[in-house]
Formats: sequence, C-alpha cells, structure tokens
Amino acid sequence: MKRPREFSAAPRVTADGFRALFERLRREAARSAGEGRRGALCHVTPERVLAAVAEVRLGRTVSLAAPIETEPGPDDPEPAVHRMTGPAPGDLGAAGVHFATDRFAMNVHGDADSHLDALCHVVYDAELYGGMPASGPTAEDAARALSVDLVADGIVGRGVLLDIPRLRGVRWLEPGDHVTPDDLTAAEAAQGVRVGPGDLLFVRVGHRLRRTERGPWHSATARAGLHPTALEFLAERKVAVLGGDGNNDTAPSAVAGVDFPVHVLAVRAMGIHLLDWLRFEDLAALCARTGRWSFLCVIAPLRLPGATGSPVNPLALL
Repeated sequence: MKRPREFSAAPRVTADGFRALFERLRREAARSAGEGRRGALCHVTPERVLAAVAEVRLGRTVSLAAPIETEPGPDDPEPAVHRMTGPAPGDLGAAGVHFATDRFAMNVHGDADSHLDALCHVVYDAELYGGMPASGPTAEDAARALSVDLVADGIVGRGVLLDIPRLRGVRWLEPGDHVTPDDLTAAEAAQGVRVGPGDLLFVRVGHRLRRTERGPWHSATARAGLHPTALEFLAERKVAVLGGDGNNDTAPSAVAGVDFPVHVLAVRAMGIHLLDWLRFEDLAALCARTGRWSFLCVIAPLRLPGATGSPVNPLALL
C-alpha cells in the first residue's frame, strides 16, 4: 500500500530567484504568443478544439463551480448578495401573470466563490501582461484590452485534472503545502494522462473537501497551492488556462516579498487566465471511476465590459 506523503518540503524562493524565474517565463511566453493580446489562449487552436470534442464519450456533464456563498464566513466576510425583488407580496395570490425577479451582487475576486481572473487583474512592477502600462494616459485602454472582453466568446478546449491528494494518498493537502513540478509529472504518470499544448489544466489540492468537512477558515493566510516553480511545467507544456480548488497560490507565500507569486507568473508574465476556488469533488470521482482524466471543457464568463474577472461555472463534458 502506498505510504501517504502529507506535506511537500518545497524550498523558499529568494527575491532574486523569483525575478529570474519571472523574466524567464515572460520571455518564453512572449515568444509563443507573438504580438497577440490573447496570451496563452493562442495555444487553443481550432484544430485542438476539434480534437477536444472527441473527449466526449459518456455524454456526462459536470460542473466545476462551487455554489455561490451568501452567508459571511472567515474566508468570505463580504459574501454575495442575492435579494428577491418581486413579485410584491400582494400579487402572489392575485389572478393574472406575475414574475419572480431578483438582484445579485458579489465581490468577484473574493476567497470563496468560483471566478475567472482576466489578464488585467494582476499588476506587477507597474505593468500588466505584455508590458502594458497600469497607470498613465493609456492605462485605461490597456486594461480594457486585457479585460474579460478578451474571452467574450468563451474558452473551449481539452481539460485535464491532476489530483494531488490522490497521488499522495491523503484526502487533501494541508494549508501551507505546495504542489511542485515533480507532483505534477508524478500525477500524470499515476493517472495515465499527459498535459499538452492548449490544455486547460486543473489542479486539485482538496481545498473544497477540507472546507466542507472542517468548516471555513481564514484561507487568505493559510491555504495549499502551487509552488512558483510549478509554472515552469505549465510553460513547458504550453498550458492555456490554470484552474484550482484553492486560488492556485499557497499561503504563506514561498517567495520573499511577493504574496501571490503564481498569480504574478501566470497572469502577468505568461498571459494565462486563472480560475480560482473551483470545486472538483464530483469530477474527480467520475474520472477515478472511469479511468479518464481528460475531458472537453467549456468556460463561459459573463459579458461584463471592461471587467477584471467574472463569476464562472466551467463545465466538463466526458
């Protein structure tokens, strides 16, 4: 029986080491994307989308989103607000046609609800992805060019789920633990799948399961996620999108002086759209049962002009 490995002894990254990693990944991404502003989505070609359609064999669909939270908690002090606005109480028993209506508002980039990060979400060293200015006379145009508008037609491609707790023989990774490049390649081998160009990569750390069984905690300061060096794996495989059931970054950070190194590397350096706070329990169970860890994935953000992100309900089709 495999002996559980409960915690990864991932090394700290110095400020100089992170800067070198950032520049290396930025240059490689610039070579791959050329002059385009779609970032890593340039790897999702029509041919790869058509190939991804062949992943559908069972006729099953699975949501990768968590239900939106409307009650405050330690990880969600400002939850979404959902309010019924109609019909008026006096109309409920009246004859004729009446409509139920409601209003919804949320903090898109909170620490609980499933959402997509647009390429204008991360500012590092006063610049956005592609070296576009975050301030000054052209900043608004730059931010809008990298907003959710960029994916108005959605993102469709081959999804791959790598289940790190399954690899290590544990139910979830504890807060503060890191997913390393070796974890990703070992999960590929264990699951019999290989991540390739244009893939939408989803990495399970078990955050949702831990939250369900032990209750919410202050995940802004303690959560499992990817080690910054894991982004080299994504660059090598030309991954188009990264999604996690945490927010992809580990807390505390492994990098001195940079609290969200994975966000900086993925969004700012590599032009990779991130999906944070997803839910993989149903998908992981189906993948394990069928022995298939790849699928067609459809991501449809809301049409929010100029927005830095969007609530999202990604769908896996197997």
